[in-house]
Amino acid sequence: MDRIRLRDKEFELFIPEEEIKEAIARVAGRIRADVKDTRPLFVGILNGAFMFAAELMRQLDEPYEITFARYSSYKGTRTTGIVREIMPVQADVKGRTLVLIEDIIDTGFTMQYVMDKLRKDGAADVKLATLLFKPDSLKCALIPDYVGIRIPNDFIVGYGLDYDEMGRGYRDIYKIIDC
Repeated sequence: MDRIRLRDKEFELFIPEEEIKEAIARVAGRIRADVKDTRPLFVGILNGAFMFAAELMRQLDEPYEITFARYSSYKGTRTTGIVREIMPVQADVKGRTLVLIEDIIDTGFTMQYVMDKLRKDGAADVKLATLLFKPDSLKCALIPDYVGIRIPNDFIVGYGLDYDEMGRGYRDIYKIIDC
């Protein structure tokens, strides 16, 4: 599909599924090289990163441990600026290398909060893998360790990303059309 409609917004095709999968394969290769000989814990950040986490773990194809956590800071197309911890990491992180799996980094506040919290909880190292990175939107000193695709500051949906909880299941990524 070249265009989709979610609630009151229209979106056009931005990143096709094949490009997404190629980016994930590149990220997986870098992670595999960096975490060999360690016992990393992968942490998928819900809800958005579920598709990225699933494909990344398939690409890694190793017996790594994975868990999930959920944080929220968005309402509609805007961040609220307040990070809410909905479901914390349940696994013991003390002394472990963690690889956070996030769908998108824009302001960076949510992941900065999560990474700082996990370090305080005793993680030995916290790395960040993101499918999408909006460097022009970054508002803190956060640098992801692994970036699939750098994108401009457009609002996007699909491949786990949503607009008011709609649109996560699309295999492609779509950007909002300014009407």
